[in-house]
Amino acid sequence: MEGTSLYLPIVILLMQCSPSVPVSVSTDRHKVEVKEFSDAVLSCLFHTEKDQNPRIEWKKKGKGVSLVYYDGHFKGPFEGRASIEGATVTLQRVTQDDAGEYRCEISAPYDSVNLGETNVTLKVLVPPHTPSCEIPSGAVTGSVVQLRCREQQSIPPATYSWFKDSKALSPPWHANATFLINSKTGVLEFKAVAKEDTGQYSCWASNGVGPPKMCEAKHMKIEDVNISAVVAAVVVVFLVVVVCSCGGLFLHRNGFFSRHRGRSFWISQCHGAAHISSQTLHRTEDTSNVNYIPPPQEDFKHTQSFML
Repeated sequence: MEGTSLYLPIVILLMQCSPSVPVSVSTDRHKVEVKEFSDAVLSCLFHTEKDQNPRIEWKKKGKGVSLVYYDGHFKGPFEGRASIEGATVTLQRVTQDDAGEYRCEISAPYDSVNLGETNVTLKVLVPPHTPSCEIPSGAVTGSVVQLRCREQQSIPPATYSWFKDSKALSPPWHANATFLINSKTGVLEFKAVAKEDTGQYSCWASNGVGPPKMCEAKHMKIEDVNISAVVAAVVVVFLVVVVCSCGGLFLHRNGFFSRHRGRSFWISQCHGAAHISSQTLHRTEDTSNVNYIPPPQEDFKHTQSFML
């Protein structure tokens, strides 16, 4: 009994000297995923050393930092559609605009460590919308054909499946397959289409958040190459080339594509004709301003044409 009384003062002294726990902040879930238009709970748990009425703030990180909860009130777009219990916030009917990183801050001025914080990331899941499909109405046998399916609003991104005549097309696993399906990009590619590929094609998009969505089915018809039409087109092109070549050769032989230094004129005079080039006429016009003496008349008595 006397020994116990000796240890009691030591125990009391140790209890008085032991440090108290300063403000600490934590969360149950650092990442929260909810469907669009549902409620999201952002957990924030705290413990203070002395301050029994700490200041609670919620902020959202983006291009900057915006206030969510401050001075006992919700701010901006959260006003009227959010509630708080302790430091845990519930956002009602969240949309994509609400997705992002949130920070809970607890300020306890009377504690030795007077500030604590924790982060919570909110991801809003969006079900797929009706995809847009690009399906050609027709193609010829042996050609490469691509069918495309796109949906860009779902979160996480949708995966795609193709149907022909309301039956699912399974992605082939062997190297000699006649078509390929990329479930991530939504492309259905035929390496060489055949007449058997004619049918109604449709695509659906799914991401596990909501029901899958399907585009309107479209008919694609595969036809054989029209040999007679191809031959006729080749013949027509050949005839056009021949006619153009003959016409060009005829014009070239008649001097339409050659460069002459001048044209000649026949001037009848007396009993014969004089052949005078156009350059000579121009030369005569150029010398009209100088003292030009025309040749004597007897030089024109020749009956044969000559060039001046």
